[in-house]
Amino acid sequence: MDRAVYDRMAEIDRDHWWFVGRRRIVTELLRKHRPAERPLKILEVGCGTGSNIAMLQQFGQVDAIEPDDHARAFAAQRTGLAIKGGYLPDGVALEDGYYDLIVLFDVLEHIPADREALVALKAKLAPGGRIIVTVPAAPWLWSAHDVAHHHQRRYTERTLTDVFANAGFRISHRSHFNSLLFPLIVAVRGIGKLTGREGGDDATPPAPVNALLARLFGAERHMVTRAYLPFGISLAAVAVPVEEPRAA
Repeated sequence: MDRAVYDRMAEIDRDHWWFVGRRRIVTELLRKHRPAERPLKILEVGCGTGSNIAMLQQFGQVDAIEPDDHARAFAAQRTGLAIKGGYLPDGVALEDGYYDLIVLFDVLEHIPADREALVALKAKLAPGGRIIVTVPAAPWLWSAHDVAHHHQRRYTERTLTDVFANAGFRISHRSHFNSLLFPLIVAVRGIGKLTGREGGDDATPPAPVNALLARLFGAERHMVTRAYLPFGISLAAVAVPVEEPRAA
């Protein structure tokens, strides 16, 4: 992403309703679908400005990757971690068989070779490990926001399931989210397209509105982690490696 996008992210990622609500959802997703109750070895791929790391540290030891130099420096200063650089699938030095949990929060859609990236990450999982991702859904919602954030794609349930299957995983849990606000977001983006006034969708609303949106968005966390929402702006998935057949 452009440096201006990361700068804006650093300004708003603590308080903006979308970041706050998503952290509430992924926290509950981790509680429900973590591979073990003990402290985990966790890798965050594409940590951006580091706003998820403190949340992840509730669940164990966290390592992180961020390919953008500017964002990586900001995240390192914010968290005190030595964050790795490099690009997937081949440009990051990680230990095989080490991580209990690998997370990509709105990252997979940025990677041109998404299947190859997942194949590379599969090798880094310890026995019993899993990957948890969130991605933008509904390709028909493609907008200036996706362009500004350098998205390669938005996913459907089928395309997300297929890319994991082709990389040697099965999805053990999947749901849309950001569903309660779905009609409002669709309307706002539709009006933007009609009027030619599309933007990056990252302006923080007035405080009372921002707090209300965060509560509404975050309230989905129990539904997303325990049940299934058939539509939404985003998708969440928990994936586990499929064991290779043993040679006779």
